[in-house]
Amino acid sequence: MTPVIPATITVHLGRPNAPAENVTVPFTEYIKNVASNEIYPTWPEAAIRANILAQISFALNRVYTEYYRSRGYDFDITSTTANDQAFVKDGEIFENISRIVDEIFNNYIVRTGSVEPLYAQFCDGYNTICNGLSQWGTVTLANRGMSPIEILRYYYGDNISLVFNAPISDNTQSYPGIALRRGSFGDDVVIIKRELNRIAQNYPAIPKIQFTNGVYDLETENAVKKFQEIFSLVPDGIVGKATWYKIKQVFAAVKQLSDLTSEGLTISEVSRRYTRELRTGSQGLDVEALQYYLAFIGYFYPYLPPIPITGYFGNMTRDAVFAFQSFYGLPVTGVVDANVFSRVEQVYRDAVAELPANYQSAIGEPYPGRFLTEGDRGDSVFIIQGYLNTIGRNVPEIPEIAVDGIFGPRTKEAVLAFQRYLNIEETGAIGPVEWAEIITLGNNL
Repeated sequence: MTPVIPATITVHLGRPNAPAENVTVPFTEYIKNVASNEIYPTWPEAAIRANILAQISFALNRVYTEYYRSRGYDFDITSTTANDQAFVKDGEIFENISRIVDEIFNNYIVRTGSVEPLYAQFCDGYNTICNGLSQWGTVTLANRGMSPIEILRYYYGDNISLVFNAPISDNTQSYPGIALRRGSFGDDVVIIKRELNRIAQNYPAIPKIQFTNGVYDLETENAVKKFQEIFSLVPDGIVGKATWYKIKQVFAAVKQLSDLTSEGLTISEVSRRYTRELRTGSQGLDVEALQYYLAFIGYFYPYLPPIPITGYFGNMTRDAVFAFQSFYGLPVTGVVDANVFSRVEQVYRDAVAELPANYQSAIGEPYPGRFLTEGDRGDSVFIIQGYLNTIGRNVPEIPEIAVDGIFGPRTKEAVLAFQRYLNIEETGAIGPVEWAEIITLGNNL
């Protein structure tokens, strides 16, 4: 997902380690305050605009790279020019600066081919000199007739451009709120895989992850464990909050995202295959999982209308979501965010747990509630191996495997072959869709 403008930003009123107050203010008010303390309202407007764009991009880079939060702090930026930008609590705001900020607060600078906000370093040009923009120098350039973008290119190079009218978000923190572990799936897993693979270029002891899909598999677990060992974290293979932000910190460092010489992030690196919110028109693996859960719950609870598992979030799925949200006292929006999805999963697990054992067998074995991947063991693996062998006797592309309850490389090969047979995404893991297809086809055979 490309960067968004945060609705608010939390400022630490001092150096990072100083015991100072944190204040959370609207992002626009923060930029107005900084601009009113960093530059003069009497400067030419082109100079004012160039400086404000640099200040916006600098602040967004701090937020987007989670520069401080990834280091364990509970704020986004500091108020000191030694570290960041000048901010004075309840400081005076100049009228013309306020007007300009209101016009351009959701515009920012990027390098051509990159999507993250540029680390737009700047200094006053008199008392301090830096590699970035000179604030007083912008006045000279503006008086020569240069436009804001021409001024910015003078300091940051010709390979920059502006992003206009970026969307605003209430929440820009990236940690998903729950630990990721083997069997998890979704966009957050894709992000972790991509970032670990990039980090591995600088730390080759971290094994490369072959499939950067949305399933947290054994390869991912092994890469996480090695990362944790290298950076003195508990090597449990689980991406909790500490590991998540350490990965963010190291990734930003190897990509130099907080430097003028940033390697940059491309659209392909940040594009989301899955979304944190599912709504009408959404499609993909996470929609299929949602539909499987709702369909199963609806089989036993009449408050949910029946829905097919199609991978497309259409009107029938929306109506089922409406019904689920209404029954469980959730806001009836028809949109499935992380909280709603988690509640659906929990209701599904509770429904499965309450079924008598003989009834579970009669309906064809309910999905265990998490992705099965290489390295897993137990009854669920044993069940799926038996069904895969039944299917394999009729589908020669699927190899015969030992039915031992151990999800090893041979079982993974069979799962991949089954996914190719159905022409669905090859993850080598058993999610709700694969589970339902394997059980149904096996029973039919």
